[in-house]
Amino acid sequence: MDKTMIISPSILSCDHANIESEAHKIQSSDADWVHIDVMDGMFVPNMTFGLPIVKAFKKHTSKMLDVHLMIATPDQYAEHYIKSGAGMLTFHQEACTHIHRLIGHIKELGALCGIALNPATSLSTLEEIICDVDMVLLMTVNPGFGGQKFIQNSYSKISRCKEMILRRGSKALIEVDGGVDDTNAYALGEAGVDVLVSGSYLFGAEDFNLNVRKIKWPKKVSEV
Repeated sequence: MDKTMIISPSILSCDHANIESEAHKIQSSDADWVHIDVMDGMFVPNMTFGLPIVKAFKKHTSKMLDVHLMIATPDQYAEHYIKSGAGMLTFHQEACTHIHRLIGHIKELGALCGIALNPATSLSTLEEIICDVDMVLLMTVNPGFGGQKFIQNSYSKISRCKEMILRRGSKALIEVDGGVDDTNAYALGEAGVDVLVSGSYLFGAEDFNLNVRKIKWPKKVSEV
C-alpha cells in the first residue's frame, strides 16, 4: 500500500495544561488535522472540551480542526462550533433524528460534514446519506475515554463501508478513532481507511513527529 494517510492527532491525550505548546507541536509536525473530541457526559460517560478549546487551537494552528461532537444534541451546537473554528464537524448518527437537515445546515455554514457510528451501529444507517457527507467516522472503540484497545472486528466494518462508498459513488473519506498505532495503521489503510485519529500513541511518544510519520506512511509490520 503506497497511499499516504491523513493524520488527525486527538488532543484528548495531550497535555491540557499546555494547550499552546501542544498546538505548536501538532503545527510543526507532519500531522494534517487536529482532532477535538467534544463530550457532554450524556451521550458518552465523560465530559471534555467545549468552545473555548476549539477557539484556542484555532488561534495557534493553521491545520484543520476536526471536531467530533459526542453529544446528545448536536443540532443545537453545530453552528457554535463551526463559528469557533471547526473545519470538519462530525456528529453521531445515534444522536440525531433529522440527519439530512443537520448535514445541510453544517454545509450551509461552510464546514465539511462527517457522520460517526459507534462500534455496534449498523452501516445500513448510512445508505440514505452516504453521498451527502464528506466523511464517515467509524469508532473502533466504544466512545468516551482515550487509551482503549482497538476492536478487531472493525476491519470488516471498514471494508464494507468502503464498498458502500464505491457502490454509491460517494466521495466520503473513512476516518477511524480508537486504538490506532503503528501495529494496525497499515492494515487499516488496506481495509479502506483514509484518516487516522490517534491520541496516546502520538502524545505519549518521546518523538511525536516520528510516530506521526510511522502511521502517515505505514508499512507492513514485517517490512519495518
